[in-house]
Parts: sequence; structure tokens; C-alpha cells
Amino acid sequence: MFTGIVEELGVVEGIEEQPDAIRLSVRGPHVTTDVSLGDSIAVNGCCLTVAERDGETFTADVMRETLTKTSLGALGIGTRVNLERAVTPLTRLGGHIVQGHVDGTGKLVRREPSEHWELVEVELPADLARYLVPKGSITVDGISLTVVEVLDDSFTVSLIPETLARTTLGFKETGDPVNLEVDVIAKYVERLVAPSEAASGGHIEEKDET
Repeated sequence: MFTGIVEELGVVEGIEEQPDAIRLSVRGPHVTTDVSLGDSIAVNGCCLTVAERDGETFTADVMRETLTKTSLGALGIGTRVNLERAVTPLTRLGGHIVQGHVDGTGKLVRREPSEHWELVEVELPADLARYLVPKGSITVDGISLTVVEVLDDSFTVSLIPETLARTTLGFKETGDPVNLEVDVIAKYVERLVAPSEAASGGHIEEKDET
């Protein structure tokens, strides 16, 4: 589990192509200080398992399914990526509960800078829009963000200088893909409510107070 608080910007140092996967090597001096084989590190919001460690670089196997469903397939040597180690029982939950399981990819469609912050609009798959609410949480490339406005096929977030300086959203351009993970609590609520709605024909019965 993660919190969506990016610890550092890492750099892709190696991509080894395999028949149905890649071995991805990422340099991250901070996240590798205490990493062990088998540990989880979120790379642009994708939970990956450390298979090797060499000094300040770790290597993880990325399956074809992950490459297809996320933006990791578009990474190249030298690409900067958001990194976060898995939380511990003593970690401050500065963001929200993030699983590192990408629900889909979106696309930056607008950047609107101002003096102290920047408004960014992200296009998202239609089947994910129902999980978003204003002031709710969403993870973009592993970054826990607060939704400002929910539009027909997109949403907006406001980025403070700290986010712009320490994450990939500081330099991504319009048209660039991003990994999206919606709030898992919203998905559980939907799952729990669905049987009740089906049983009542989509209507919730009111109690008779008489």
C-alpha cells in the first residue's frame, strides 16, 4: 500500500526486452537506501517488486499486461519517474490509500499556470468518471491529488509549487499519458450498493414511519 506522496524523481537506466515482459532498472538514491529484494516500490503509480538491487539502482520485472494497461510501456532510457516505497505502520498518511493498481491511463489536455499554482486538466476513460467527485482523491502517476472539478470526460487538479518541483507533473506536456488510480473506497461502495439497487429495481425503499 502507498499514500501517493512521491519520495523522489528516479531515472530509468535500463530496459531489457523479454518475450512477454521487460526488466526495468531505475536509479533512485533515496528509495534504495533501505530496500530489500521483494519490496514494493511504486513507479509512476504502478506497484513493482524489487527483483535486483545494485547500489542506487533497483530492477523490477514488468509483465506485458502491465505494459499494455499502463504508461510504463512508453518509458525510455533517461525518463524521469515518480517513486514511492510502500508504507509502514509508522508512516504518516499524508495523501490517501493508494494500492498501486492502475485503473487506466489518461492524458494531459490542458495546463493553465498562474503565479503560485497551476491548474491541470486530465482526460480519463469514461468508465472511471463515476468514481470522481469534487474534493475527492485520485492518483495521477502515483501522486495523490484532490479533484477540483469533474467534467464530462475529464477532471481538473491544482498543483502547488512543491508538486511541480518534485514530481513528473512539473514537466509533462499536453498529450502526455498518465496512470490513473481512482479511490478504492469508491469502488468498494459501488460494489456493496449494487446488489441492493438490483434487488429494489434501482430504487431504495423508504421506511414507513407510521
